[in-house]
Amino acid sequence: MSDFLKELNTEQNNAVIHCDGPMMVIAGAGSGKTRVLTYKIAYLLRQGVDPFNILALTFTNKAAREMKERVIRLIGDTEGRNVWMGTFHSIFAKILRIDGHHLGYPSNFTIYDSDDSKRLIRQIINEKKLDPKLYSPSFVAHRISMAKSSLINTEDYANNPEIIAADESARKPLIKEIYNSYTARLKRADAMDFDDLLFNTYILFRDFADVLYKYQLKFKHILVDEYQDTNHAQYLIIQKLAANTENICVVGDDAQSIYGFRGANIANILNFKNDYPDFKLFKLEQNYRSTKNIVEAANHVIAINKDQIHKKVWTENDSGHKIGFIKATSDNEEGQMVANAIFEEKMNHQLPNSSFAVLYRTNAQSRSIEEALRKRNIPYRIYGGLSFYHRKEIKDLLGYFRLTINQNDEDALQRIINFPARGIGKTSIEKMVVAADENNVNLWEIITNLSKYKIGVNSGIIKRVEDFATMIKSFKAELKKKDAYEAAKHIAVSSGLLKLYREEDTPEGISRVENIEELLNAIKEFAEAGAESNEGDLASQGTLEEFMQDVALLTDADNEEEDNDKVALMTIHAAKGLEFPHVFIVGLEENLFPSIQSISTRTDLEEERRLFYVALTRAMEKVTLSHAESRYRWGQFTITEPSRFLEEIDEKLLDKPKKVSMPNFRSQPKTTSSKPGPGFTSVKKTHSTSEETHFDASDTAALQTGMQVEHPNFGLGKVMAVEGNGANMKATVYFNGVGKKNLLLRFAKLKIIT
Repeated sequence: MSDFLKELNTEQNNAVIHCDGPMMVIAGAGSGKTRVLTYKIAYLLRQGVDPFNILALTFTNKAAREMKERVIRLIGDTEGRNVWMGTFHSIFAKILRIDGHHLGYPSNFTIYDSDDSKRLIRQIINEKKLDPKLYSPSFVAHRISMAKSSLINTEDYANNPEIIAADESARKPLIKEIYNSYTARLKRADAMDFDDLLFNTYILFRDFADVLYKYQLKFKHILVDEYQDTNHAQYLIIQKLAANTENICVVGDDAQSIYGFRGANIANILNFKNDYPDFKLFKLEQNYRSTKNIVEAANHVIAINKDQIHKKVWTENDSGHKIGFIKATSDNEEGQMVANAIFEEKMNHQLPNSSFAVLYRTNAQSRSIEEALRKRNIPYRIYGGLSFYHRKEIKDLLGYFRLTINQNDEDALQRIINFPARGIGKTSIEKMVVAADENNVNLWEIITNLSKYKIGVNSGIIKRVEDFATMIKSFKAELKKKDAYEAAKHIAVSSGLLKLYREEDTPEGISRVENIEELLNAIKEFAEAGAESNEGDLASQGTLEEFMQDVALLTDADNEEEDNDKVALMTIHAAKGLEFPHVFIVGLEENLFPSIQSISTRTDLEEERRLFYVALTRAMEKVTLSHAESRYRWGQFTITEPSRFLEEIDEKLLDKPKKVSMPNFRSQPKTTSSKPGPGFTSVKKTHSTSEETHFDASDTAALQTGMQVEHPNFGLGKVMAVEGNGANMKATVYFNGVGKKNLLLRFAKLKIIT
């Protein structure tokens, strides 16, 4: 086999072959970080290291799978399959299934995803008769998640003066009680949420020295990807695991630390040198992704941050286009100008839609972009939408799987006990829940012993509940006889779910049946692959329990389905790790980007700047920045000012604003329009005739409903409504062939005809 080390540059090679002691690889954007990790694992295996002694931690299952496949290709055998490689959550879930009994958990504990957690929290809020608007389940879930990420248990939370003061100032003093009830309910259900997988692993290693020592001896080499994104719990667990040999290799880029709102702590990577004073530092500074202009612009921006590990990213790529710039009068016009720029670039250079990405700070900004792309008939896809595994019919069937595997899973039980409807009403279910709380037992104990607990339901209800319990027990018995696919298919049919959706005989019902069939197909592939794979020390048998763990631990990136030729729309956070030839970064305005919540402290502002750095470095060939002079936010018209980040790019790297035609959306733009230069964009609209060029708006102060008006782009229209006054005066106008438009009159350039 050829020497794969020859494929590396000098810095990459040095990082790969250094194997003893602590080391940190600072990898600039597009510098081959994943290649170094992959080749390092392959190199360790070639040096005779047992794959079972290597632990590689990533942030997505997709990244782990790709790395494992590349390792196998590099070394030419299947030893790479035996490396313990996966996300923090999947690896720690595996450890807890083996040793969680020390903490009182069975090996078949359920993993709650974020939706399951919020549903349980919502239920607790309702039971405590709290205002769900004040105690928003999402807010409470985030608060609890941040506490667990910082290893703060319910007792510490309730006794921490700063935490209690913060909750009281937010008028939410009872979060401590919700946290306590939530924790107790999870334990009663033999369930853990995502944060518990980290929290409980830390407790396991802290309180059971023999268990920690077992894994310290096992993992002789530890590699951590995206180290800048680790939180406090991950940091301490890694530190404990590496304490024996200190053969720890962390890879990351402090300049791309953008998840502080999720608990990620940039101090983990900045202080690595203090944790391991004899560490070896490697810097990957050659960018293989972007042009010189893009790299230099990103360097200028990130250099302003004080908290960083200094490096100088460079590239041998061409200089490329200068950074483009769009200045629009409103957010709607910004969307139109971006869509038009994409259309012209596509036409001029025969590019596929997938060459383009539009990145924004908040999801709400996608609306104007979507509308404009639709009018140009440009197909697009929003990343971060509803994933396959979050669709109702899928969650319903997964609920049956979960309860079959773990009868103490109360969330799953309550979801499916009367779905499909079997005559067990909401009141009866609530009585059973109350009985479980009063007797301090789980809900399954109640429903399998209704006569014993005398909860006050009639004999008909008792019979239906007993039949339901018998069905679940029969499903449990099937798990021991069948593989994942056969068991899943049996449950889908016998539960009545497939029959229910088939009988709907609607497009929605057909779609739901197809989705269930797709889920069964996925389980079939999983079952067939089970006999061929060997995940670490635990041989995968392709069981339904293993499939459910894989589903529970899917990350957002793993949930994204493969798509065809479409423009990508996503938040900048969702874009991390991706790359596109052409990137538009929209909404570069103060209080939007940087966010108004992130400009009061230097720490928060520096994270916003790192977010802008990440956005810039997603681009391979061209970046276009845009901002609007006005924008509707929270229903209010707001005059905006350009983001400070625009001023942080060296002026010589910016393309001077050029004129680009704004087409009338009623017809296709003229193909004779002049081609835009590098970084083409627009600050003004230009038109094809001198009459349009000198279009002057009439005084619209006297505008009234019913008047005929003319717009320079939309043509003739009729005023349907007028509201507001002065600078905020608006009109709703119906334009022939275009439709209804809401216009701010100070910018609309309307001419009153009659």
